Amino acid sequence: MVVPIFNERGNLDPLDAELRQVLGGLPLKSEIIYVDDASTDGSSGHLDEITRRSAGGVPTRALHLRRNFGQTPAMAAGFDHARGDVVIPMDGDLQNDPHDIPRLLAKLDEGFDVVSGWRRNRKDKAISRKLPSLVANWLIGRFTGVKLHDYGCTLKAYRADLLRDLRMYGEMHRFIPIYLRHLGARVTELEVNHRPRTSGRSKYGSSRIFKVFLDLFLVAFVSRYYTRPMHFFGLAALFFLILFGTSGLLMVAFKYGWLAYIGIEYRATFIQTPLPGLAATFLLGAIASLFIGILGELLVRVQYETRERRPYSLARRSDPDQDPKD
Repeated sequence: MVVPIFNERGNLDPLDAELRQVLGGLPLKSEIIYVDDASTDGSSGHLDEITRRSAGGVPTRALHLRRNFGQTPAMAAGFDHARGDVVIPMDGDLQNDPHDIPRLLAKLDEGFDVVSGWRRNRKDKAISRKLPSLVANWLIGRFTGVKLHDYGCTLKAYRADLLRDLRMYGEMHRFIPIYLRHLGARVTELEVNHRPRTSGRSKYGSSRIFKVFLDLFLVAFVSRYYTRPMHFFGLAALFFLILFGTSGLLMVAFKYGWLAYIGIEYRATFIQTPLPGLAATFLLGAIASLFIGILGELLVRVQYETRERRPYSLARRSDPDQDPKD
């Protein structure tokens, strides 16, 4: 379990008690990792107390960040320190239900690599939270092709080996299923319980919605063109060339009166219209797009060759001399 915490002092004890009850009843080894994102309400010191009194029960650790980095870096820190084969993040505000954890694990055992929680009956304000989330979820699915009902639900189950090479920043934690699907992960979703907040206050504001939309455009690009940027910028160059050709053709048509054939009696020299400037701008856009595409291709090659990375993700391997038990 990875639980990012920011100013949730009043929720820590009941959350920890519920987690221990659920995890203690599982036939699997488990651990709890709390990540304190520089809380200012005493959560940090209370997490130290929780870890001390956890001796002999479910192993519990607390990571304390030097400053408030945000939810995505806090989750990344938890992922980096997790030691299990499955990683389940959840919010620390008690709105996610720990009793859904066994159901997520059971769904994962059906052959999936990612199980995303779906808060179908979400207990949040309709205008400020539910409506923007509904629009964002639709846009994310439309842009990326990975259609889930609830990207914003933190409660998810991941196979840990898929998270090892993942680098997260911005508000990217909600887009993890998209990145993993891009690597070939089998992604599904499961309805989970969502409870009203009883203590503390929400950390999400309207400005965060705008940041999510900005990250969405980046994710849409990365998920489709990360290893082939020239395909994207080549299409952009073609678009600019079409505009350049159209502007040039209209420029000549106005000068020589060709539009009279379709009933438009209008003639103008090159300097009497803005078309020459537009044509030059579109041509420069096409040239710039091609060079940006080339630079993108070079950067991709540098990344894979210098870091010895591979443009694929290996699920398993079969060798003729391999022990069937391995």
